[in-house]
Amino acid sequence: MKLFKGLLSITLAASLSMAADYVIKFSHVVSPNTPKGKAANYFAKRVEELSHGKIKVKVYPNAQLCGDKVVLRKMKFNAVQMAAPSFSKFTGLVPQLALFDLPFLFNDADHLHKVLDGEVGQKLLDMVNKKGYVALAYWDNGFKQLTDSKRPLIKPEDAKGLKFRVMSSKVLIEQFKALDAIPVVLPFSEVYSALQQGVVDGQENTISNIYTKKFYEVQKYMTISNHGYLGYMVVMSKKFWNKLPADMKKVIKQAIKEATAKERVWAKELNDSQFAKIKEYADKTGKLQITHLTKAQRDAWVKKLRSIYPKFYGMIGKDLIQKAIKAGE
Repeated sequence: MKLFKGLLSITLAASLSMAADYVIKFSHVVSPNTPKGKAANYFAKRVEELSHGKIKVKVYPNAQLCGDKVVLRKMKFNAVQMAAPSFSKFTGLVPQLALFDLPFLFNDADHLHKVLDGEVGQKLLDMVNKKGYVALAYWDNGFKQLTDSKRPLIKPEDAKGLKFRVMSSKVLIEQFKALDAIPVVLPFSEVYSALQQGVVDGQENTISNIYTKKFYEVQKYMTISNHGYLGYMVVMSKKFWNKLPADMKKVIKQAIKEATAKERVWAKELNDSQFAKIKEYADKTGKLQITHLTKAQRDAWVKKLRSIYPKFYGMIGKDLIQKAIKAGE
């Protein structure tokens, strides 16, 4: 009986693997219950449905396969077929993606998505394509907010003299220099302890990062500024893409379109629910003061920080920056 069961399971496994003409390894570095993780799983499900089992997508969350630093290299050799790294992982290949680091470029989520789904977004995807990948879509993390331990950040001058942790980005360094603040480049893994120990006074991050890493517990002030954007680019191995017949390429495009629409909804829902939890902590403990900028206050920040844009015309392109701004007018 045991032998029969063993043979049956081997036969089933063989038939399943034979049923799929193509196998996609989709690597990402976050947990399955995040918007990116859920979207990757949804994409896998839809690809298998739309291809009638001809394409099998195996999703590897939590950097099980590899981290984002090496995944782009592995994709060149088709060792991994898909990934969704943050924009910062591409800026060495396509410096123009630093566009998304520019402070106060987007008025709101509608403006952002017009840019991503429009001419500017397509141009950036094309630039990544020329580097030997197939760029499929943009997925949201969210807008960045400011936190610090010294004083409420209401006017641009309030940041003067404060030390802010930043990612390694020329744009973000200039952003804080323009505020007469002191940018300090630190790895993400060190941010909590740096805030706790006073190595830095503040930081900028999305609500999801502020909540999951508990930065709000070691900060006194939080400003809902929506001044920058963090997102991901979904890419596929060009070697793998070129092997696909036209009908299977259509399946990938349809599934990614559906998954992208879902991911944006999930990202907003997560942002809203986690902000509600931070606000609950603030109301309950009195240890965190949250400031929502008025339009006039935000306009002052916009005027101050957009002054750095000309410094990046050479790297990003004046045309791209101006088209992105115009999309929100």
